[in-house]
Amino acid sequence: MKISARIPVAAALLLVLAGTMGCRKLKERDQLVKGINAFKAGKYEVAINFFQNAVAIDPDDSMARLYLAAAYSNQVEEGTAPENLKVAQKALDQFDAVLKANPNDVDALRQEASIRMKIRDYETAKAMDLKVIAAAPNDADAYYTIGNIDWTLSYKNSMTILGAAGLTDDGEGNVKMSKDVCAKMVTANTTLVADAIKYLQKAIDVSPTYSNAIEMLNLAYRRKADLECGNDAARKADLAKADALVQQAIGARKQNEADKEKKLGGGISMQ
Repeated sequence: MKISARIPVAAALLLVLAGTMGCRKLKERDQLVKGINAFKAGKYEVAINFFQNAVAIDPDDSMARLYLAAAYSNQVEEGTAPENLKVAQKALDQFDAVLKANPNDVDALRQEASIRMKIRDYETAKAMDLKVIAAAPNDADAYYTIGNIDWTLSYKNSMTILGAAGLTDDGEGNVKMSKDVCAKMVTANTTLVADAIKYLQKAIDVSPTYSNAIEMLNLAYRRKADLECGNDAARKADLAKADALVQQAIGARKQNEADKEKKLGGGISMQ
């Protein structure tokens, strides 16, 4: 019996496609490697070009999009200048593409939240970090960022209200405020301050030596002191808590340095 050596047409097509896909994947990986090397060398525009090439070769590769988004993100600065917002949007477009395919991609959620924070899109940043927390409940940075945003908004409210009354913040509960001014402060900041304290405390619960969170919690309690409105005992209790947190932050920083030294074995880190 003669056995045909010919490959069926469908199988042949599959082999051709596999070879094409393999070649395309190799080209994409080559562009990614070149982009990563350029990024490490600080050549961000060059890196962006390579990552764009990788995305063009395989638009469905979330890793390529994340690299491209990270390269754009590195150029985003604090503030809302038009050019800065354009760069930020380029990064956000890539993160959104990744999240469209995988809504629970924690890396994309984290990085998008960070960009939103930089460009002062605070409410969206909070929403993204809440998604991070839903996917990764022990992400201390996400709790910290939400608490930071709430404190920032409460601080802005406080400065606006005090300024309109001809006052400057004394950092001690602003006892010179009139009842009307304090009532405005309560209306504007009660929820923000409570949420700031809640989320910053959660960040510390997850990471007890998180010094930035401890320092920010100190500031949140100082904002809480503004809300006591004539209750001097409560105001002093808030300030005492704030002062204790200052010392706690100092201890946390010392502990972090000690842990770093221990990890390095007392030697010098060669970066």
